[in-house]
Amino acid sequence: MQLVVARIGRAHGIKGEVTVEVRTDEPEVRLGPGAVLATDPPGTGPLTIETGRVHSGRLLLRFAGVSDRTGAEALRNTLLIAEVDPEELPDDPEEFYDHQLMDLDVVTEDGVEVGRITEISHLPSQDLFIVERPDGSEVMIPFVAEIVAEIDLDEQRAVITPPPGLIDDRAVVASARDAEQDGADDEAPDEGVDGAPDQAGEAR
Repeated sequence: MQLVVARIGRAHGIKGEVTVEVRTDEPEVRLGPGAVLATDPPGTGPLTIETGRVHSGRLLLRFAGVSDRTGAEALRNTLLIAEVDPEELPDDPEEFYDHQLMDLDVVTEDGVEVGRITEISHLPSQDLFIVERPDGSEVMIPFVAEIVAEIDLDEQRAVITPPPGLIDDRAVVASARDAEQDGADDEAPDEGVDGAPDQAGEAR
């Protein structure tokens, strides 16, 4: 099967290097020197990686036949696609390939539906699940042990223990707004029979 493993960004320097947005857990395997990758749009490739290095936290690649900034800029926004055996699994049982995680249902430990994983974002500090909620909105869930309690490939689901505000941020905001309104109502002076403020009500 074919998987998107990176997106080419801006040119870096004048010798054909480009920055890439990594979309794989194993860049050293998928994006190593000698790797031949298909592309989207197809006419840009295939591209053979000639060199790779990390600079200021970003992966820089240079491709065979691309030796100047003009050629590098022409590749901008191209998707790099690797051919992956769908039966292939990582050596570590606690690790997963992106294609294994895509489309998993995300639920809380008490069974509340959160949504469906539509994208995996690989950041320098951690990976993120981009989850589409039933109402069409998106929520980002860090793929860390403290939050993702279980990946069940047989059941095709990811079980999470979200901290307050991670998936219910809108509810939290609404609750805070309601609390403020309740507080304002509590502070409003009660009117006595004659229309004057009730002193006992003010003191509450």
